[in-house]
Amino acid sequence: MSYTRPSKIQHMAIPLILAEPPRNLIAQSQSGTGKTAAFVLAMLKRIDVNLKQTQAICLAPSRELARQMVDYIQEIARFLLITSTSIVKDMFKQGTRGAINRNQMLNEHIIVGTPGIILDCLRKRRTINVNHLKMFILDEADNMLDYNGLGDQSIRIRNLIPVKPQILLFSATFPDYVCRFARRFAPDPHEITLNVEELSVKNIGQCYMDCIDEEQKYNVVCNIYDVLTVSQSIIFCKKRLSADIIARKMRELGHLVSCIHGEMTPETRDVVIDDFRRGIFKVLVTTNLISRGIDISTVSLVINYDMPLDRLGNPDAEVYLHRIGRTGRFGHTGVSIIFVHDEATFRHVKYLEDYFKVKIRRIPTEDWQEIEKIFKEYI
Repeated sequence: MSYTRPSKIQHMAIPLILAEPPRNLIAQSQSGTGKTAAFVLAMLKRIDVNLKQTQAICLAPSRELARQMVDYIQEIARFLLITSTSIVKDMFKQGTRGAINRNQMLNEHIIVGTPGIILDCLRKRRTINVNHLKMFILDEADNMLDYNGLGDQSIRIRNLIPVKPQILLFSATFPDYVCRFARRFAPDPHEITLNVEELSVKNIGQCYMDCIDEEQKYNVVCNIYDVLTVSQSIIFCKKRLSADIIARKMRELGHLVSCIHGEMTPETRDVVIDDFRRGIFKVLVTTNLISRGIDISTVSLVINYDMPLDRLGNPDAEVYLHRIGRTGRFGHTGVSIIFVHDEATFRHVKYLEDYFKVKIRRIPTEDWQEIEKIFKEYI
């Protein structure tokens, strides 16, 4: 898989996970630095192939991330006798690709899934035996402990495990209030943490483009792809309707574009992500659905068409950081763009600069030769 030496998080985390006796771990590292490989390699080392029972459960916040993770596990474990599977919504629906019997026992060594379906398998169907569980892993752990009921489901799953597995919590961001709860969820942990100024990945050029109004934002998006040669890119919008409209208009102009959001069927979402990975289209327009964890190394540009906001109306720094982390993966370079179109959105840029202690560079929208020159510095 072309790994020649461990990244910093792998170098720090793997020995801590494998130390005896096993101890819980809370680990934070920037997007694209190899967190998944850190816990997957350690997990594969702990599995007893002679015991045909589930020994590790990994929870992920979305079906896209769960499917990606099990593909990654299977690639690393290709020459091992270790079995793994992903369990996501509609896996028990007949006619679905890869569907399984509703009451079929799941005995794979490693099970990856979203919290709702894993909880259903444990509590209602009783199709997962966790009596031999050694490791319980939460990827994107801050999201799993504090988002739309995922935290409640994660706690219920932990409480249904009769043994005391090693608990691993991995994420790029851990707000203080989540971190305090994480220490109760995973008692007496080793901790690998970052200061705020360390969070922003250095090989991602952060920029903003100053537009006149909302209408010009769309025109600038189209001009970017007319002028620049970009391998693949992701455009993040606030609303599903906006994502649909932008994708449709760009298609009408001849761009290779698709769209993904939560109103689509699971089967359609799977096809879109698989096609994007294969490079069948270059631009993916989305909501926050794939802002976390999705790893596609050819993504060199991320556009924040709309800024993610928290409940107070300030930029959601954690979501922003995860979004831009879809580029600049594992040493590659990339660029992120924020669209600014009024005084409020300009204040949002200044907020992020103060929060992360970085300079977000202004790119002029009136001089496309200059724009092309600036982008070439990054990509």
